Amino acid sequence: MNPKESPLDNLIDETAPIISEESFAAAYGEPLEKTLNIESWQSGGDLEGLYQRLEAEVAGAIATENALRETIRRELFPRLRTRPGAPAGAGCYRATLDDLRYVHRALLFNGVVEACDGTSVEYDTLPVSITQIGVCLVSYRGDQGSWSQRLYRRDLRASTGNTLDDLLAMLENRRHRGGSEERGKLSELARRGIMTYAERAILTRKSDATWRVGHGDPAPYELLTGSGSMYLLDKSLEVIEELITKHRKILFVPSAPGDREWLTLGHALAPLEYLVIGEHTSKMLKVVEGKNGGRGGHYSKQYEQRVRDFCHAIGPQIVFGVYRSSSAAPPQLFYAHAEYVHEAALIAMADSVLQEHRGFPMLIDLADMICRTTFGNDIFHSAVQMAYAHAGEPFRFLNERMTRG
Repeated sequence: MNPKESPLDNLIDETAPIISEESFAAAYGEPLEKTLNIESWQSGGDLEGLYQRLEAEVAGAIATENALRETIRRELFPRLRTRPGAPAGAGCYRATLDDLRYVHRALLFNGVVEACDGTSVEYDTLPVSITQIGVCLVSYRGDQGSWSQRLYRRDLRASTGNTLDDLLAMLENRRHRGGSEERGKLSELARRGIMTYAERAILTRKSDATWRVGHGDPAPYELLTGSGSMYLLDKSLEVIEELITKHRKILFVPSAPGDREWLTLGHALAPLEYLVIGEHTSKMLKVVEGKNGGRGGHYSKQYEQRVRDFCHAIGPQIVFGVYRSSSAAPPQLFYAHAEYVHEAALIAMADSVLQEHRGFPMLIDLADMICRTTFGNDIFHSAVQMAYAHAGEPFRFLNERMTRG
């Protein structure tokens, strides 16, 4: 290894080939040929064999992870500070109980921190597809507000005056609507793109809190690509820039990050330790370029350059790291402004110790729970079904899954 290289610099293979038989065997401990030979499969449940294999595999995997822990702490943690492009203050830090007490008293339980989360549900039938998006803003001093939007997608909105032409136009629309690509793009725009935008817009423009906490990535894929809409892209870049450059006291924690290399380092942390790892520029650019299996933004040249410039301007201001709040909980990735990353890490841990088994900020969970209770499937679906019943067609347009017992 080049002495100037860090093992952290090559954790991701940008040119990984199509999965080979050798790769499969190395990962799963048996050749693909054996796996595909159904004559070697066990018949029936074989619960005893299941338990034995589970215990052996889990115990072996945990032993391997634990064996790496000291090597990670000794060899890799010190190199975080000297990695090329490492942000100021990169490295491993430890919070104290006094730090957590201060955050609890002065920030969290004093209403200085607000969290935002959203939910979206869809009711898809032949006459109309209805999408409901709800976003809630909460603090430990109470519910700070909720916002909702409902989108009604119909295949025929206006008549030409010619019944046959209207019918043919509707059939054509439904033919395209049934296609997975067109339907998928509109669904992603309506459900994920608009909801993700609304979460950040409400945090930026509706919250009055000193600290604002969000769920996920502050500059996620849905917004850096516009979810296929350049208008949404324009508005998203405005909101992200305002949140990051003007407000700055932010904390974002994703639920299921794909950054397995950094989570591996996080498992080597002791409780109440956190790592400051890097800035967000390269990850944002991977969305634009479609690297590591990403689809990329599919922009015009004009928009592609604009988003690249945005990534280079905003990315260095966003820093990511990993924290661990208890010995029973997994590590969590977090994002913060570079100037306030240590304060953000303390807030994340102070809120996460309230759930020792999860190690995840409880304020985000509270926002999610209120959102799902207010705007979730049960109330929404019941309301739509009642509307169909009032129209005299309670079952005619329901698909098989909707009527399954």
